[in-house]
Amino acid sequence: MKINAIVAGATGLVGSFLLKRLLEDKSFASVTVFARRPAGLRHPSLTEHIADFSEPSAWRHKVMGDVLFLCLGTTRAKAGGKRAQYRVDHDYQLELASAAADNGVRAVVLVSSAGAKQGSPFFYMRMKAEVERDIQSLYPENLSIIRPGPLTGPRREKRYAEMAGVSVISTLNRLGLLRRYRPVHADTVARAMVNAALKGDTGVKVYELSEVFDLAARERKSD
Repeated sequence: MKINAIVAGATGLVGSFLLKRLLEDKSFASVTVFARRPAGLRHPSLTEHIADFSEPSAWRHKVMGDVLFLCLGTTRAKAGGKRAQYRVDHDYQLELASAAADNGVRAVVLVSSAGAKQGSPFFYMRMKAEVERDIQSLYPENLSIIRPGPLTGPRREKRYAEMAGVSVISTLNRLGLLRRYRPVHADTVARAMVNAALKGDTGVKVYELSEVFDLAARERKSD
C-alpha cells in the first residue's frame, strides 16, 4: 500500500531535499506540504498549503495522511530570540503533531539534533529534547527521531557563524575528535527520514548520528 506523506518545513535545508525524495519515490502516493512560503515545485502528487503556524485553527483539519515528517526549524538570530525560536522549533511542531494525532495520522518522523538532552545547559539541545519528549507523548507507538550533527548543504541564506562551526568540527573530526557531532549533508538526513518511514518500526526509535548515516545508506527493494 502506498503512503500519503505530510511534510512540515519543506522549504528548509532538510525539508527541500526531503520533498524531492518523497516526490520521486514510488512508495508514496501523495505529498502534502505545510510551509510558510511556496516550495517552488510542481508535481501531480504534491498539494501545498501556505500556513501561518501561529493560527492552527486555519490548518489543523488539513493535516491528513499516513506519515508526518517534521523538519521545521529556525535560528535564534533569525527568529529574534530564544522564545521566538522555541515557538517555531517546539510549539509549532507540537501543534502539527497534535493535529496529526487527532486526524488519525499513524506515524511521525522528526528531525532533532545530536546531543539533544533534557536538562542540558545548552538551550538548543534542551529545546530539541523537549520537542522529542512532547511529541513522544502523542506518538508513543510510532515515532522515529533523527539526530543529525551540524548540517551542510546549499542554504538560501548565509549562516557565517554556523559555517565556521562546521569547519572547526570537520577539522577536529579529522583528528579523531568530536565524531559524535560530525557534519552531515541535508540530503543524507532526508534519505534517512524516508527510510525510517518505510521501515515501519513500532514504538519510539531514536537514530543517533552514526545510525543516521547507516539508515540513509540502507538499500531496499524498489517497486
